[in-house]
Amino acid sequence: MLLNSLCFLSGTLLVQQLAVLPDIKWLIALAIIAVVLAALRYWRLLFLFAGVLWALVFATARLADRLPEIYEGLEIPIQGVIGDLPEQDEKQARFDFITRDGVYAVNLPGANSAIARDGVYAVNLPGANSAITRDGVRPLSQLGIGTAIGSFKLPKKLRLSWYYPDQTIKAGQQWSFTVKLKRPHGSLNPGGFDYERWLFTEGIGATGYVRPSPTPVLLGNQSAWTSIDVWRQLISDKLSVPQLDVNSRALIKALTIGDGNSIDQQHWEIFRKTGTTHLMVISGSHIALVAGLVYWLVLKCWAWTGLFRWSPQVVAAWSALLIGIIYAGLAGFSVPTQRAVIMLAIGMIAIILQRNHRPFHTLAVAMLAVLLWDPLAVLSPGFWLSFIAVGLIVYVLAGRLGAFKPFWSAIKINWATSLGLSPLLLLFFQQVSIISPLANLLAVPLISLVLVPLALVAVGVLSISATLAAPLLLVLDYLLRGVMWLLETMAALPMATINHAQPSYWVLLFAVPGILLLLAPKGIPGRWLGLLMFLPLVFTASKQRDAGEFELTLLDVGQGLSAVIQTAHHQLVFDTGAKFSAESDMGRSVLLPFLRSQGIDKIDTLIVSHGDNDHIGGAASLLSNMPTEQVLTSVPQKLSDFAPQPCAAGQTWQWDEVTLSMLSPNHEYASDNDNSCVLMISGKHGAVLLTGDIEANAESWLVEHYGEKLQAKVLIAPHHGSKTSSTMQFLQTVKPEIILIPAGYRNQFGHPHAGVLQRYQQSGISWLNSADSGAIDVKLANTGTSVSTLRRISSHYWNAK
Repeated sequence: MLLNSLCFLSGTLLVQQLAVLPDIKWLIALAIIAVVLAALRYWRLLFLFAGVLWALVFATARLADRLPEIYEGLEIPIQGVIGDLPEQDEKQARFDFITRDGVYAVNLPGANSAIARDGVYAVNLPGANSAITRDGVRPLSQLGIGTAIGSFKLPKKLRLSWYYPDQTIKAGQQWSFTVKLKRPHGSLNPGGFDYERWLFTEGIGATGYVRPSPTPVLLGNQSAWTSIDVWRQLISDKLSVPQLDVNSRALIKALTIGDGNSIDQQHWEIFRKTGTTHLMVISGSHIALVAGLVYWLVLKCWAWTGLFRWSPQVVAAWSALLIGIIYAGLAGFSVPTQRAVIMLAIGMIAIILQRNHRPFHTLAVAMLAVLLWDPLAVLSPGFWLSFIAVGLIVYVLAGRLGAFKPFWSAIKINWATSLGLSPLLLLFFQQVSIISPLANLLAVPLISLVLVPLALVAVGVLSISATLAAPLLLVLDYLLRGVMWLLETMAALPMATINHAQPSYWVLLFAVPGILLLLAPKGIPGRWLGLLMFLPLVFTASKQRDAGEFELTLLDVGQGLSAVIQTAHHQLVFDTGAKFSAESDMGRSVLLPFLRSQGIDKIDTLIVSHGDNDHIGGAASLLSNMPTEQVLTSVPQKLSDFAPQPCAAGQTWQWDEVTLSMLSPNHEYASDNDNSCVLMISGKHGAVLLTGDIEANAESWLVEHYGEKLQAKVLIAPHHGSKTSSTMQFLQTVKPEIILIPAGYRNQFGHPHAGVLQRYQQSGISWLNSADSGAIDVKLANTGTSVSTLRRISSHYWNAK
């Protein structure tokens, strides 16, 4: 069974490498091949093709539930219910919205309105004179519609933002909104989080925001008897008691209802450094441990009663499974908890059916069941970390000789999982916690066996009486503060974590068998070879550049700017993208992951061109987490905590035979945009000009002052391609071969402006937009100038094209 499940997994994984899904004729061909293989009883090949076929069918259906492109940016009235617990602060609320049956009107170019039922909209079908509504078939004239022009299906699940809401948003509320939607789209950068992939795996077919006019209308609330999310919202509300420390309250919500939205970034950083993030969300380990605790208690208690009409093992298994399902429900049946419940169900069913099962056989069946339920699970790092962690535990404990020693076994488990998961952690996150084995040895029993059961009991009592629950919550508060003190102390230790470049797949092919050798039982010959096979993972080679060569990466930071320049031995960062909240900015979410993926552990120079949020927003996060030797900016007062120096025309330095020259500002302009730092980078094989947000006045001064010295192969478009910049005189002076435009997808400013693009075309200059291309990489080397875009070389079928 293990090999068959691995074959199915391989087939599922193959599909996820595709840039475009095949059409229906290939699905039919695969189905025919599968039937032939079944008839010939080639079971392993059958499982491989079945995995491919099932993943293709599932992915095709998921992609079909996306917003059609022609309806992006239109105002659409919708009705539905708030799904899951919303995230809300003083500026905005973010939530999943489940659309429902209704009759809506939608404004389209060339049409007055449209109608809908079950989310299917009718819009201007030539010749149509009636439409289906909830009240039956009615003439279009009665609905105020002259003609119909087309149709589309509204995605079932949306991800919406509501800016400055005047009401508290809660799960289970039924609303009528007017929204503007767009297709799933996010930043795409090396080492960064693939937001489009996350939306795809979550089944979200469009994102958008709520329009303030017409006024949103609260239609009602779902019953707690029909929605688990209403129960979760009630628990969340009850936990918002002033007696609890704000951090303890956030942790209790995370441990009981899977709501980690209230945990601040500082605490997530502590969990990351100590390798205990998995303990602070409802993960498979929590569900397994709670279910195991219930199984043990019910088994002992049922045996004590003497009621043997039903086997104690069977009763205990049913009880453990029921509690596991309830606990997963408290987490909103998130994708990780779904996997955990399926794995738990396979194990408990084996006990109920009294099957003598082997651990790896049970693990294989569980993996197959998870993939049948959701083949997109392979896109989640949690899928690989959870199954491999369980496999490692079985590998180091099952079938070993000698008496079972709980404490020694716990040490072995921590050692095995920390070592065994390190290649995956480097692959997914480019970071490994060195302190993780000790932190988990102390924190796992305390959190999973003490704090989680106590928190669940406290929440249960709280639903009955706040007075009775108060002492339990007080004990929880003190215990959580103690745990956080312990983890914070460990996180502050030097070398608590190691950042490392992302390993290649061939390195992993050596590291995985090397780990199995290192963890093999005593007496296995050649165990020391495992250490040699593990070494390529540690000494991953970095990119080599010759003197005079350099590489520019324009990162995809949405409506903002951030670029990284690398010479043979030096690194420069130009601008840091935007800051969205205290917990979210492009420095943390894009720049740091990119630098780590490149094996960069320090920055020689950071230049912040000016003080606009979309350029300076990520600077504090970057400077707080990455050693930086020098900071240059036109707004030193805004970065006073980091000892910046003003940028000024005339500053020049050289790295590895590459010259970096500050061309502006020379004097203070009335416009902050024109005061941007302007940097020219010149190597043996060409130059790049980075211009910040300068506009026509600064461009004119640069042309007048530098003339032909402005010529560069690559130009970063001034002010994101706005109509106030990229004058013809400037373009004719710089004479770039290509212009890179840092702009956000469907941004509110209309960048790049159509008139600017027309000037580029008239000048014979090619251009690329980060919104369409993702991160753009330019190499100026001995072999010539090469330009590559991440959406072209690494795009998958779920990514926007």
